[in-house]
Amino acid sequence: MKCLSISQPFADLIISGKKTIELRNWNTNFRGEFLIHAPLKIKTEDCKRLKIKKKFVTGVIIGKAELYDVKKYNSLKEIREDQKFHFAAKKFQNKIYGFKIRNVKILKIPIPCKGQLGFFNVELTKIKNKDILSDIIDEEYRYQWINHH
Repeated sequence: MKCLSISQPFADLIISGKKTIELRNWNTNFRGEFLIHAPLKIKTEDCKRLKIKKKFVTGVIIGKAELYDVKKYNSLKEIREDQKFHFAAKKFQNKIYGFKIRNVKILKIPIPCKGQLGFFNVELTKIKNKDILSDIIDEEYRYQWINHH
């Protein structure tokens, strides 16, 4: 399954449903469900700016979401108009692609994982805990495989 590393506090803001656009300086053709990985590094300046005082989990996959569209920003004005959806500081508003996210789900049990740049693949077959697997692979996905072995 595809996975994307998103630094804290932004990974947490996505999982909580507050952040619905992830800014990037690169585009993607990928659409669909992906895992959200919170890397080891926490953006402490953003925590202060956003007044978030929380102990974050890091170095783990914390949830999943659906990337359903990519918005190309043509001006700084457009980026600033969407600030309430991406929460980026002004110095990071030079990113011109906004990954539009919906259908977020927090994992009950975070999965330890080393992050990578861009989208990367996580092999679900290596995850042995059935509770974690059932958390990742939702009912709709499981039902498509019934009687199709």
